[in-house]
Amino acid sequence: MDITTQKRNAKKFIENWQDRGHEKQDSQSFWLQLLRDVLGVEEPEQFIKFEKKVQLSHESFIDGYIDQTHVMIEQKGSNKDLDKPIKQSDGGVLTPYQQAQRYANHLPYSERPRWIVTCNFIEFRVYDMEHPNFEPVRIELKDLDKNYYQLEFLVDKSNEHLEKEKQVSLSAGELVGKIYDELLKQYKDPDNEHSQKSINQLCVRIVFCLYAEDAGIFGKKNMFHDYLEDFDARHTRKALINLFKVLDTIEDDRDPYLADDEPKLAQFPYVNGGMFSDEDIEIPPFTDDLRDLLLSKASDEFDWSEISPTIFGAVFESTLNPETRRQGGMHYTSVENIHKVIDPLFLNELKNELNEIKKTKQLATLKKKARKFQEKLANLTFFDPACGSGNFLTETYLQLRKLENEAIKLQYTEQFNKAKNREIQKFYGATSSKNDYSMKTSFDIGQAKDIIKVSIQQFYGIEINDFAVSVAKTALWIAESQMLEETKDIFYADWDFLPLKTYTHIHEGNALTMDWNDVIPNYACHYIMGNPPFVGYKLLSENQKKNLIDLMGSIRSIDYVTGWYFKSLEYIQNTNIRCALVSTNSITQGSAMQNVWEPLSQKFKFKINFGFRTFVWTSEAKEKAAVHVVIIGFSFKGTKNKYIFDNGKVEKVKNVTPYLTPGMTVFVNRRSKPLSNVPKMTKGAQLIDGGNFILNNDEVQSLIENKNIKDYVYQYLNASNFLNNSINDEKTYCLYLKNCPINLIRKNKLIYDKVLAVKKYRESSGAKTTRLLSDRPSQYFQSQVPKGNSIVVPVVSSQNRRYIPMDFMPHKVVYTNALFFIDNATIYLFGVLESNVHMAWMRAVAGRLKSDYRYSNTLVYDNFVWPTPTNKQKARIEKTAQAILGARALYPDSSLADLYDPATMPKELLKAHQDNDRAVMEAYGLPIKGTGESDAVAHLFKIYEKIVNKDV
Repeated sequence: MDITTQKRNAKKFIENWQDRGHEKQDSQSFWLQLLRDVLGVEEPEQFIKFEKKVQLSHESFIDGYIDQTHVMIEQKGSNKDLDKPIKQSDGGVLTPYQQAQRYANHLPYSERPRWIVTCNFIEFRVYDMEHPNFEPVRIELKDLDKNYYQLEFLVDKSNEHLEKEKQVSLSAGELVGKIYDELLKQYKDPDNEHSQKSINQLCVRIVFCLYAEDAGIFGKKNMFHDYLEDFDARHTRKALINLFKVLDTIEDDRDPYLADDEPKLAQFPYVNGGMFSDEDIEIPPFTDDLRDLLLSKASDEFDWSEISPTIFGAVFESTLNPETRRQGGMHYTSVENIHKVIDPLFLNELKNELNEIKKTKQLATLKKKARKFQEKLANLTFFDPACGSGNFLTETYLQLRKLENEAIKLQYTEQFNKAKNREIQKFYGATSSKNDYSMKTSFDIGQAKDIIKVSIQQFYGIEINDFAVSVAKTALWIAESQMLEETKDIFYADWDFLPLKTYTHIHEGNALTMDWNDVIPNYACHYIMGNPPFVGYKLLSENQKKNLIDLMGSIRSIDYVTGWYFKSLEYIQNTNIRCALVSTNSITQGSAMQNVWEPLSQKFKFKINFGFRTFVWTSEAKEKAAVHVVIIGFSFKGTKNKYIFDNGKVEKVKNVTPYLTPGMTVFVNRRSKPLSNVPKMTKGAQLIDGGNFILNNDEVQSLIENKNIKDYVYQYLNASNFLNNSINDEKTYCLYLKNCPINLIRKNKLIYDKVLAVKKYRESSGAKTTRLLSDRPSQYFQSQVPKGNSIVVPVVSSQNRRYIPMDFMPHKVVYTNALFFIDNATIYLFGVLESNVHMAWMRAVAGRLKSDYRYSNTLVYDNFVWPTPTNKQKARIEKTAQAILGARALYPDSSLADLYDPATMPKELLKAHQDNDRAVMEAYGLPIKGTGESDAVAHLFKIYEKIVNKDV
């Protein structure tokens, strides 16, 4: 089904199901129509199962289940809220998602869903069970004509193929790791640089041979295995040396008597491409165990033809030392995440273009357009300046070749049909005359080079690791061989893959010290993509810092990836090159605005075309390295359409800022005091006392009974207790002796002993600043303690919470430096800070700890633009803020973490917050209906810019 038909059908579906939706009567017809008309399933009745039985404590039924794509559907009527718990037949109360989870847990393991969809005829919510803690993707029925593609996972069976490729590749990685470990034991000096490079190169060669024999590249199956099988362990080393030499020698240049001496060796074809050209490689002797591992486990029992070349880097990552990987910042990439980069960068446009071509009805015009499209594909160039093992380049090559194969089919329709008919006739044993064209074994369509135009020569890269360079080249060759097979299938042709073409476009070197124009001139480049090393400023080596300083001049606290942004922007000036880089999420937060984007904006002209907000970037390797990242797409001129992707949602906007928010670009820098007329927010105390100021229950009881001492006993609160303890939980106390007379300290043995213990702890410290504190052992290192009632804010809070849990706290509490406080605060301040407007500002401006919010007084609070409410509006905010505290008080045994967990947030508290949100929005002059979070942020930035410019 083409895109136009899908959109038209989706609109009809919306019209048909607006204002309808009875759970019992309409559910099945709703899903059958969706699958058939919008998603193109020809026989949906055979595709989806309704009322699938599941045994709980009683027999129950799953509303819908799709076996082929492992999707479970929990359908509710249009009168049901998907957020609200519903009473179950067993008396329990569960939300629709929780109900589906319960069903899933009671299914056999093999039937458990990959996806859970809850729906109420108004909205679809899609939960990916690979990431059960992530927010669901939300698709409203009214927007289905624009977002129907987000439901294609319901029918997309390619996930199974990708999963199989992934599992095969991971298993292959384990095998390579075992081979590597056994080989390493045989080297005389395994730590020698030459030995290290040799073993890496040897592993690449062995894997290529294993793949080539299984994929038929050598001419027939099992050639590598059958050749080595004739040699015992003692002679395997020599056999490999001879094989590698033969693979690097053209048949005409080989010993003319080779076939007489070693017939199996003589059968191997010439490989070329430099794969086997280095004769200086050190190959160690083999043991019986190593030979058995190679021949039995790696060759006999494993099919290498099914590995994914895109995950080829992960295959070899298992052979690298994890410590080396961390130092180099190398994180190999899932196919799904690669597509987050390449789809919006170029692939979506190319797919749409091809779909439009397919609509052409006149055959001659169709062929002409398809040929022109193929030529376009063949002239595009792609550059990854931190290519690692080639994941991005390889996946892009595969996708371009798949598009090219589609274009080839359109150009050679007659030949394709005749070839197909010939194969059908051969299958059924049809006979033919000698001159029957349809039964000939080949067609006059030329060789592969005459048909296939897309080439690996269009792909360029820079990589600092020599081993990764070899892997990247090999991955592209494997991808090339796999796609040749797919093109051969179009014509049932018999083209040879070997010899390899020489490929030198992956350059070994440091991308930050190289001139990228020496790799590919910028006038010849179309796209830059990749994920440069994930190395934060604190983890930079001296050499990496020098790279940045030499490139950019003086630097402040910036991540290593900044160097790639600088080089990319320098390279693309006055060109049409489009770029997309994966970066640690810190580059869009906090001080990165001042340290990264402001300097880049002053030096270069560019526009951000799209951005993926924070998500988890996972590796396909066995030892996964999870990093919280963003993706930023940018170019010199900018694109007409700009997008922000956030947790499955797509927002089309006029401008994307470096915060990955819509609206005008305004840089928010740290302040020493609030921009508005509000009290100061302060970070809590830092004791540096070795725990000696903390009191146990007996000590507390002893001290509070002394009327002269009890005033120096304070509650002690850290972030964990603040969030996770209820008001009924036991409290922790400490000594706060800032204003305590010396004579009282000396007279009270308990206090005096504690002060002496603090002095001893500080004197024995290895830190100079701590030792200096030993001169005043009764005082904290930083003694910020409020004098009155306070609003308390945790520095770090989960991204899953809609609101950061803040609270009013009484006098006489010492907060740790993982908490902020506002002394002598008012209920009005609390109401505004707990509003969705302030939360929107925080999400846009704050830093992150992984994906969790890292609040900042100097960045978030001090720059926040407060409303100027009327007396009536202020009174309403005070009332709604008090209602929030009142709703919390209904649950005295629940902690703030309990109350603000989206899955358990009480309805009274949620309603109180929603009322407070409306009151604060009214004070800002924002319309209640139609104002989204991005609208609120844009409004605040506009006011902020006016105030800042006025101050200037």
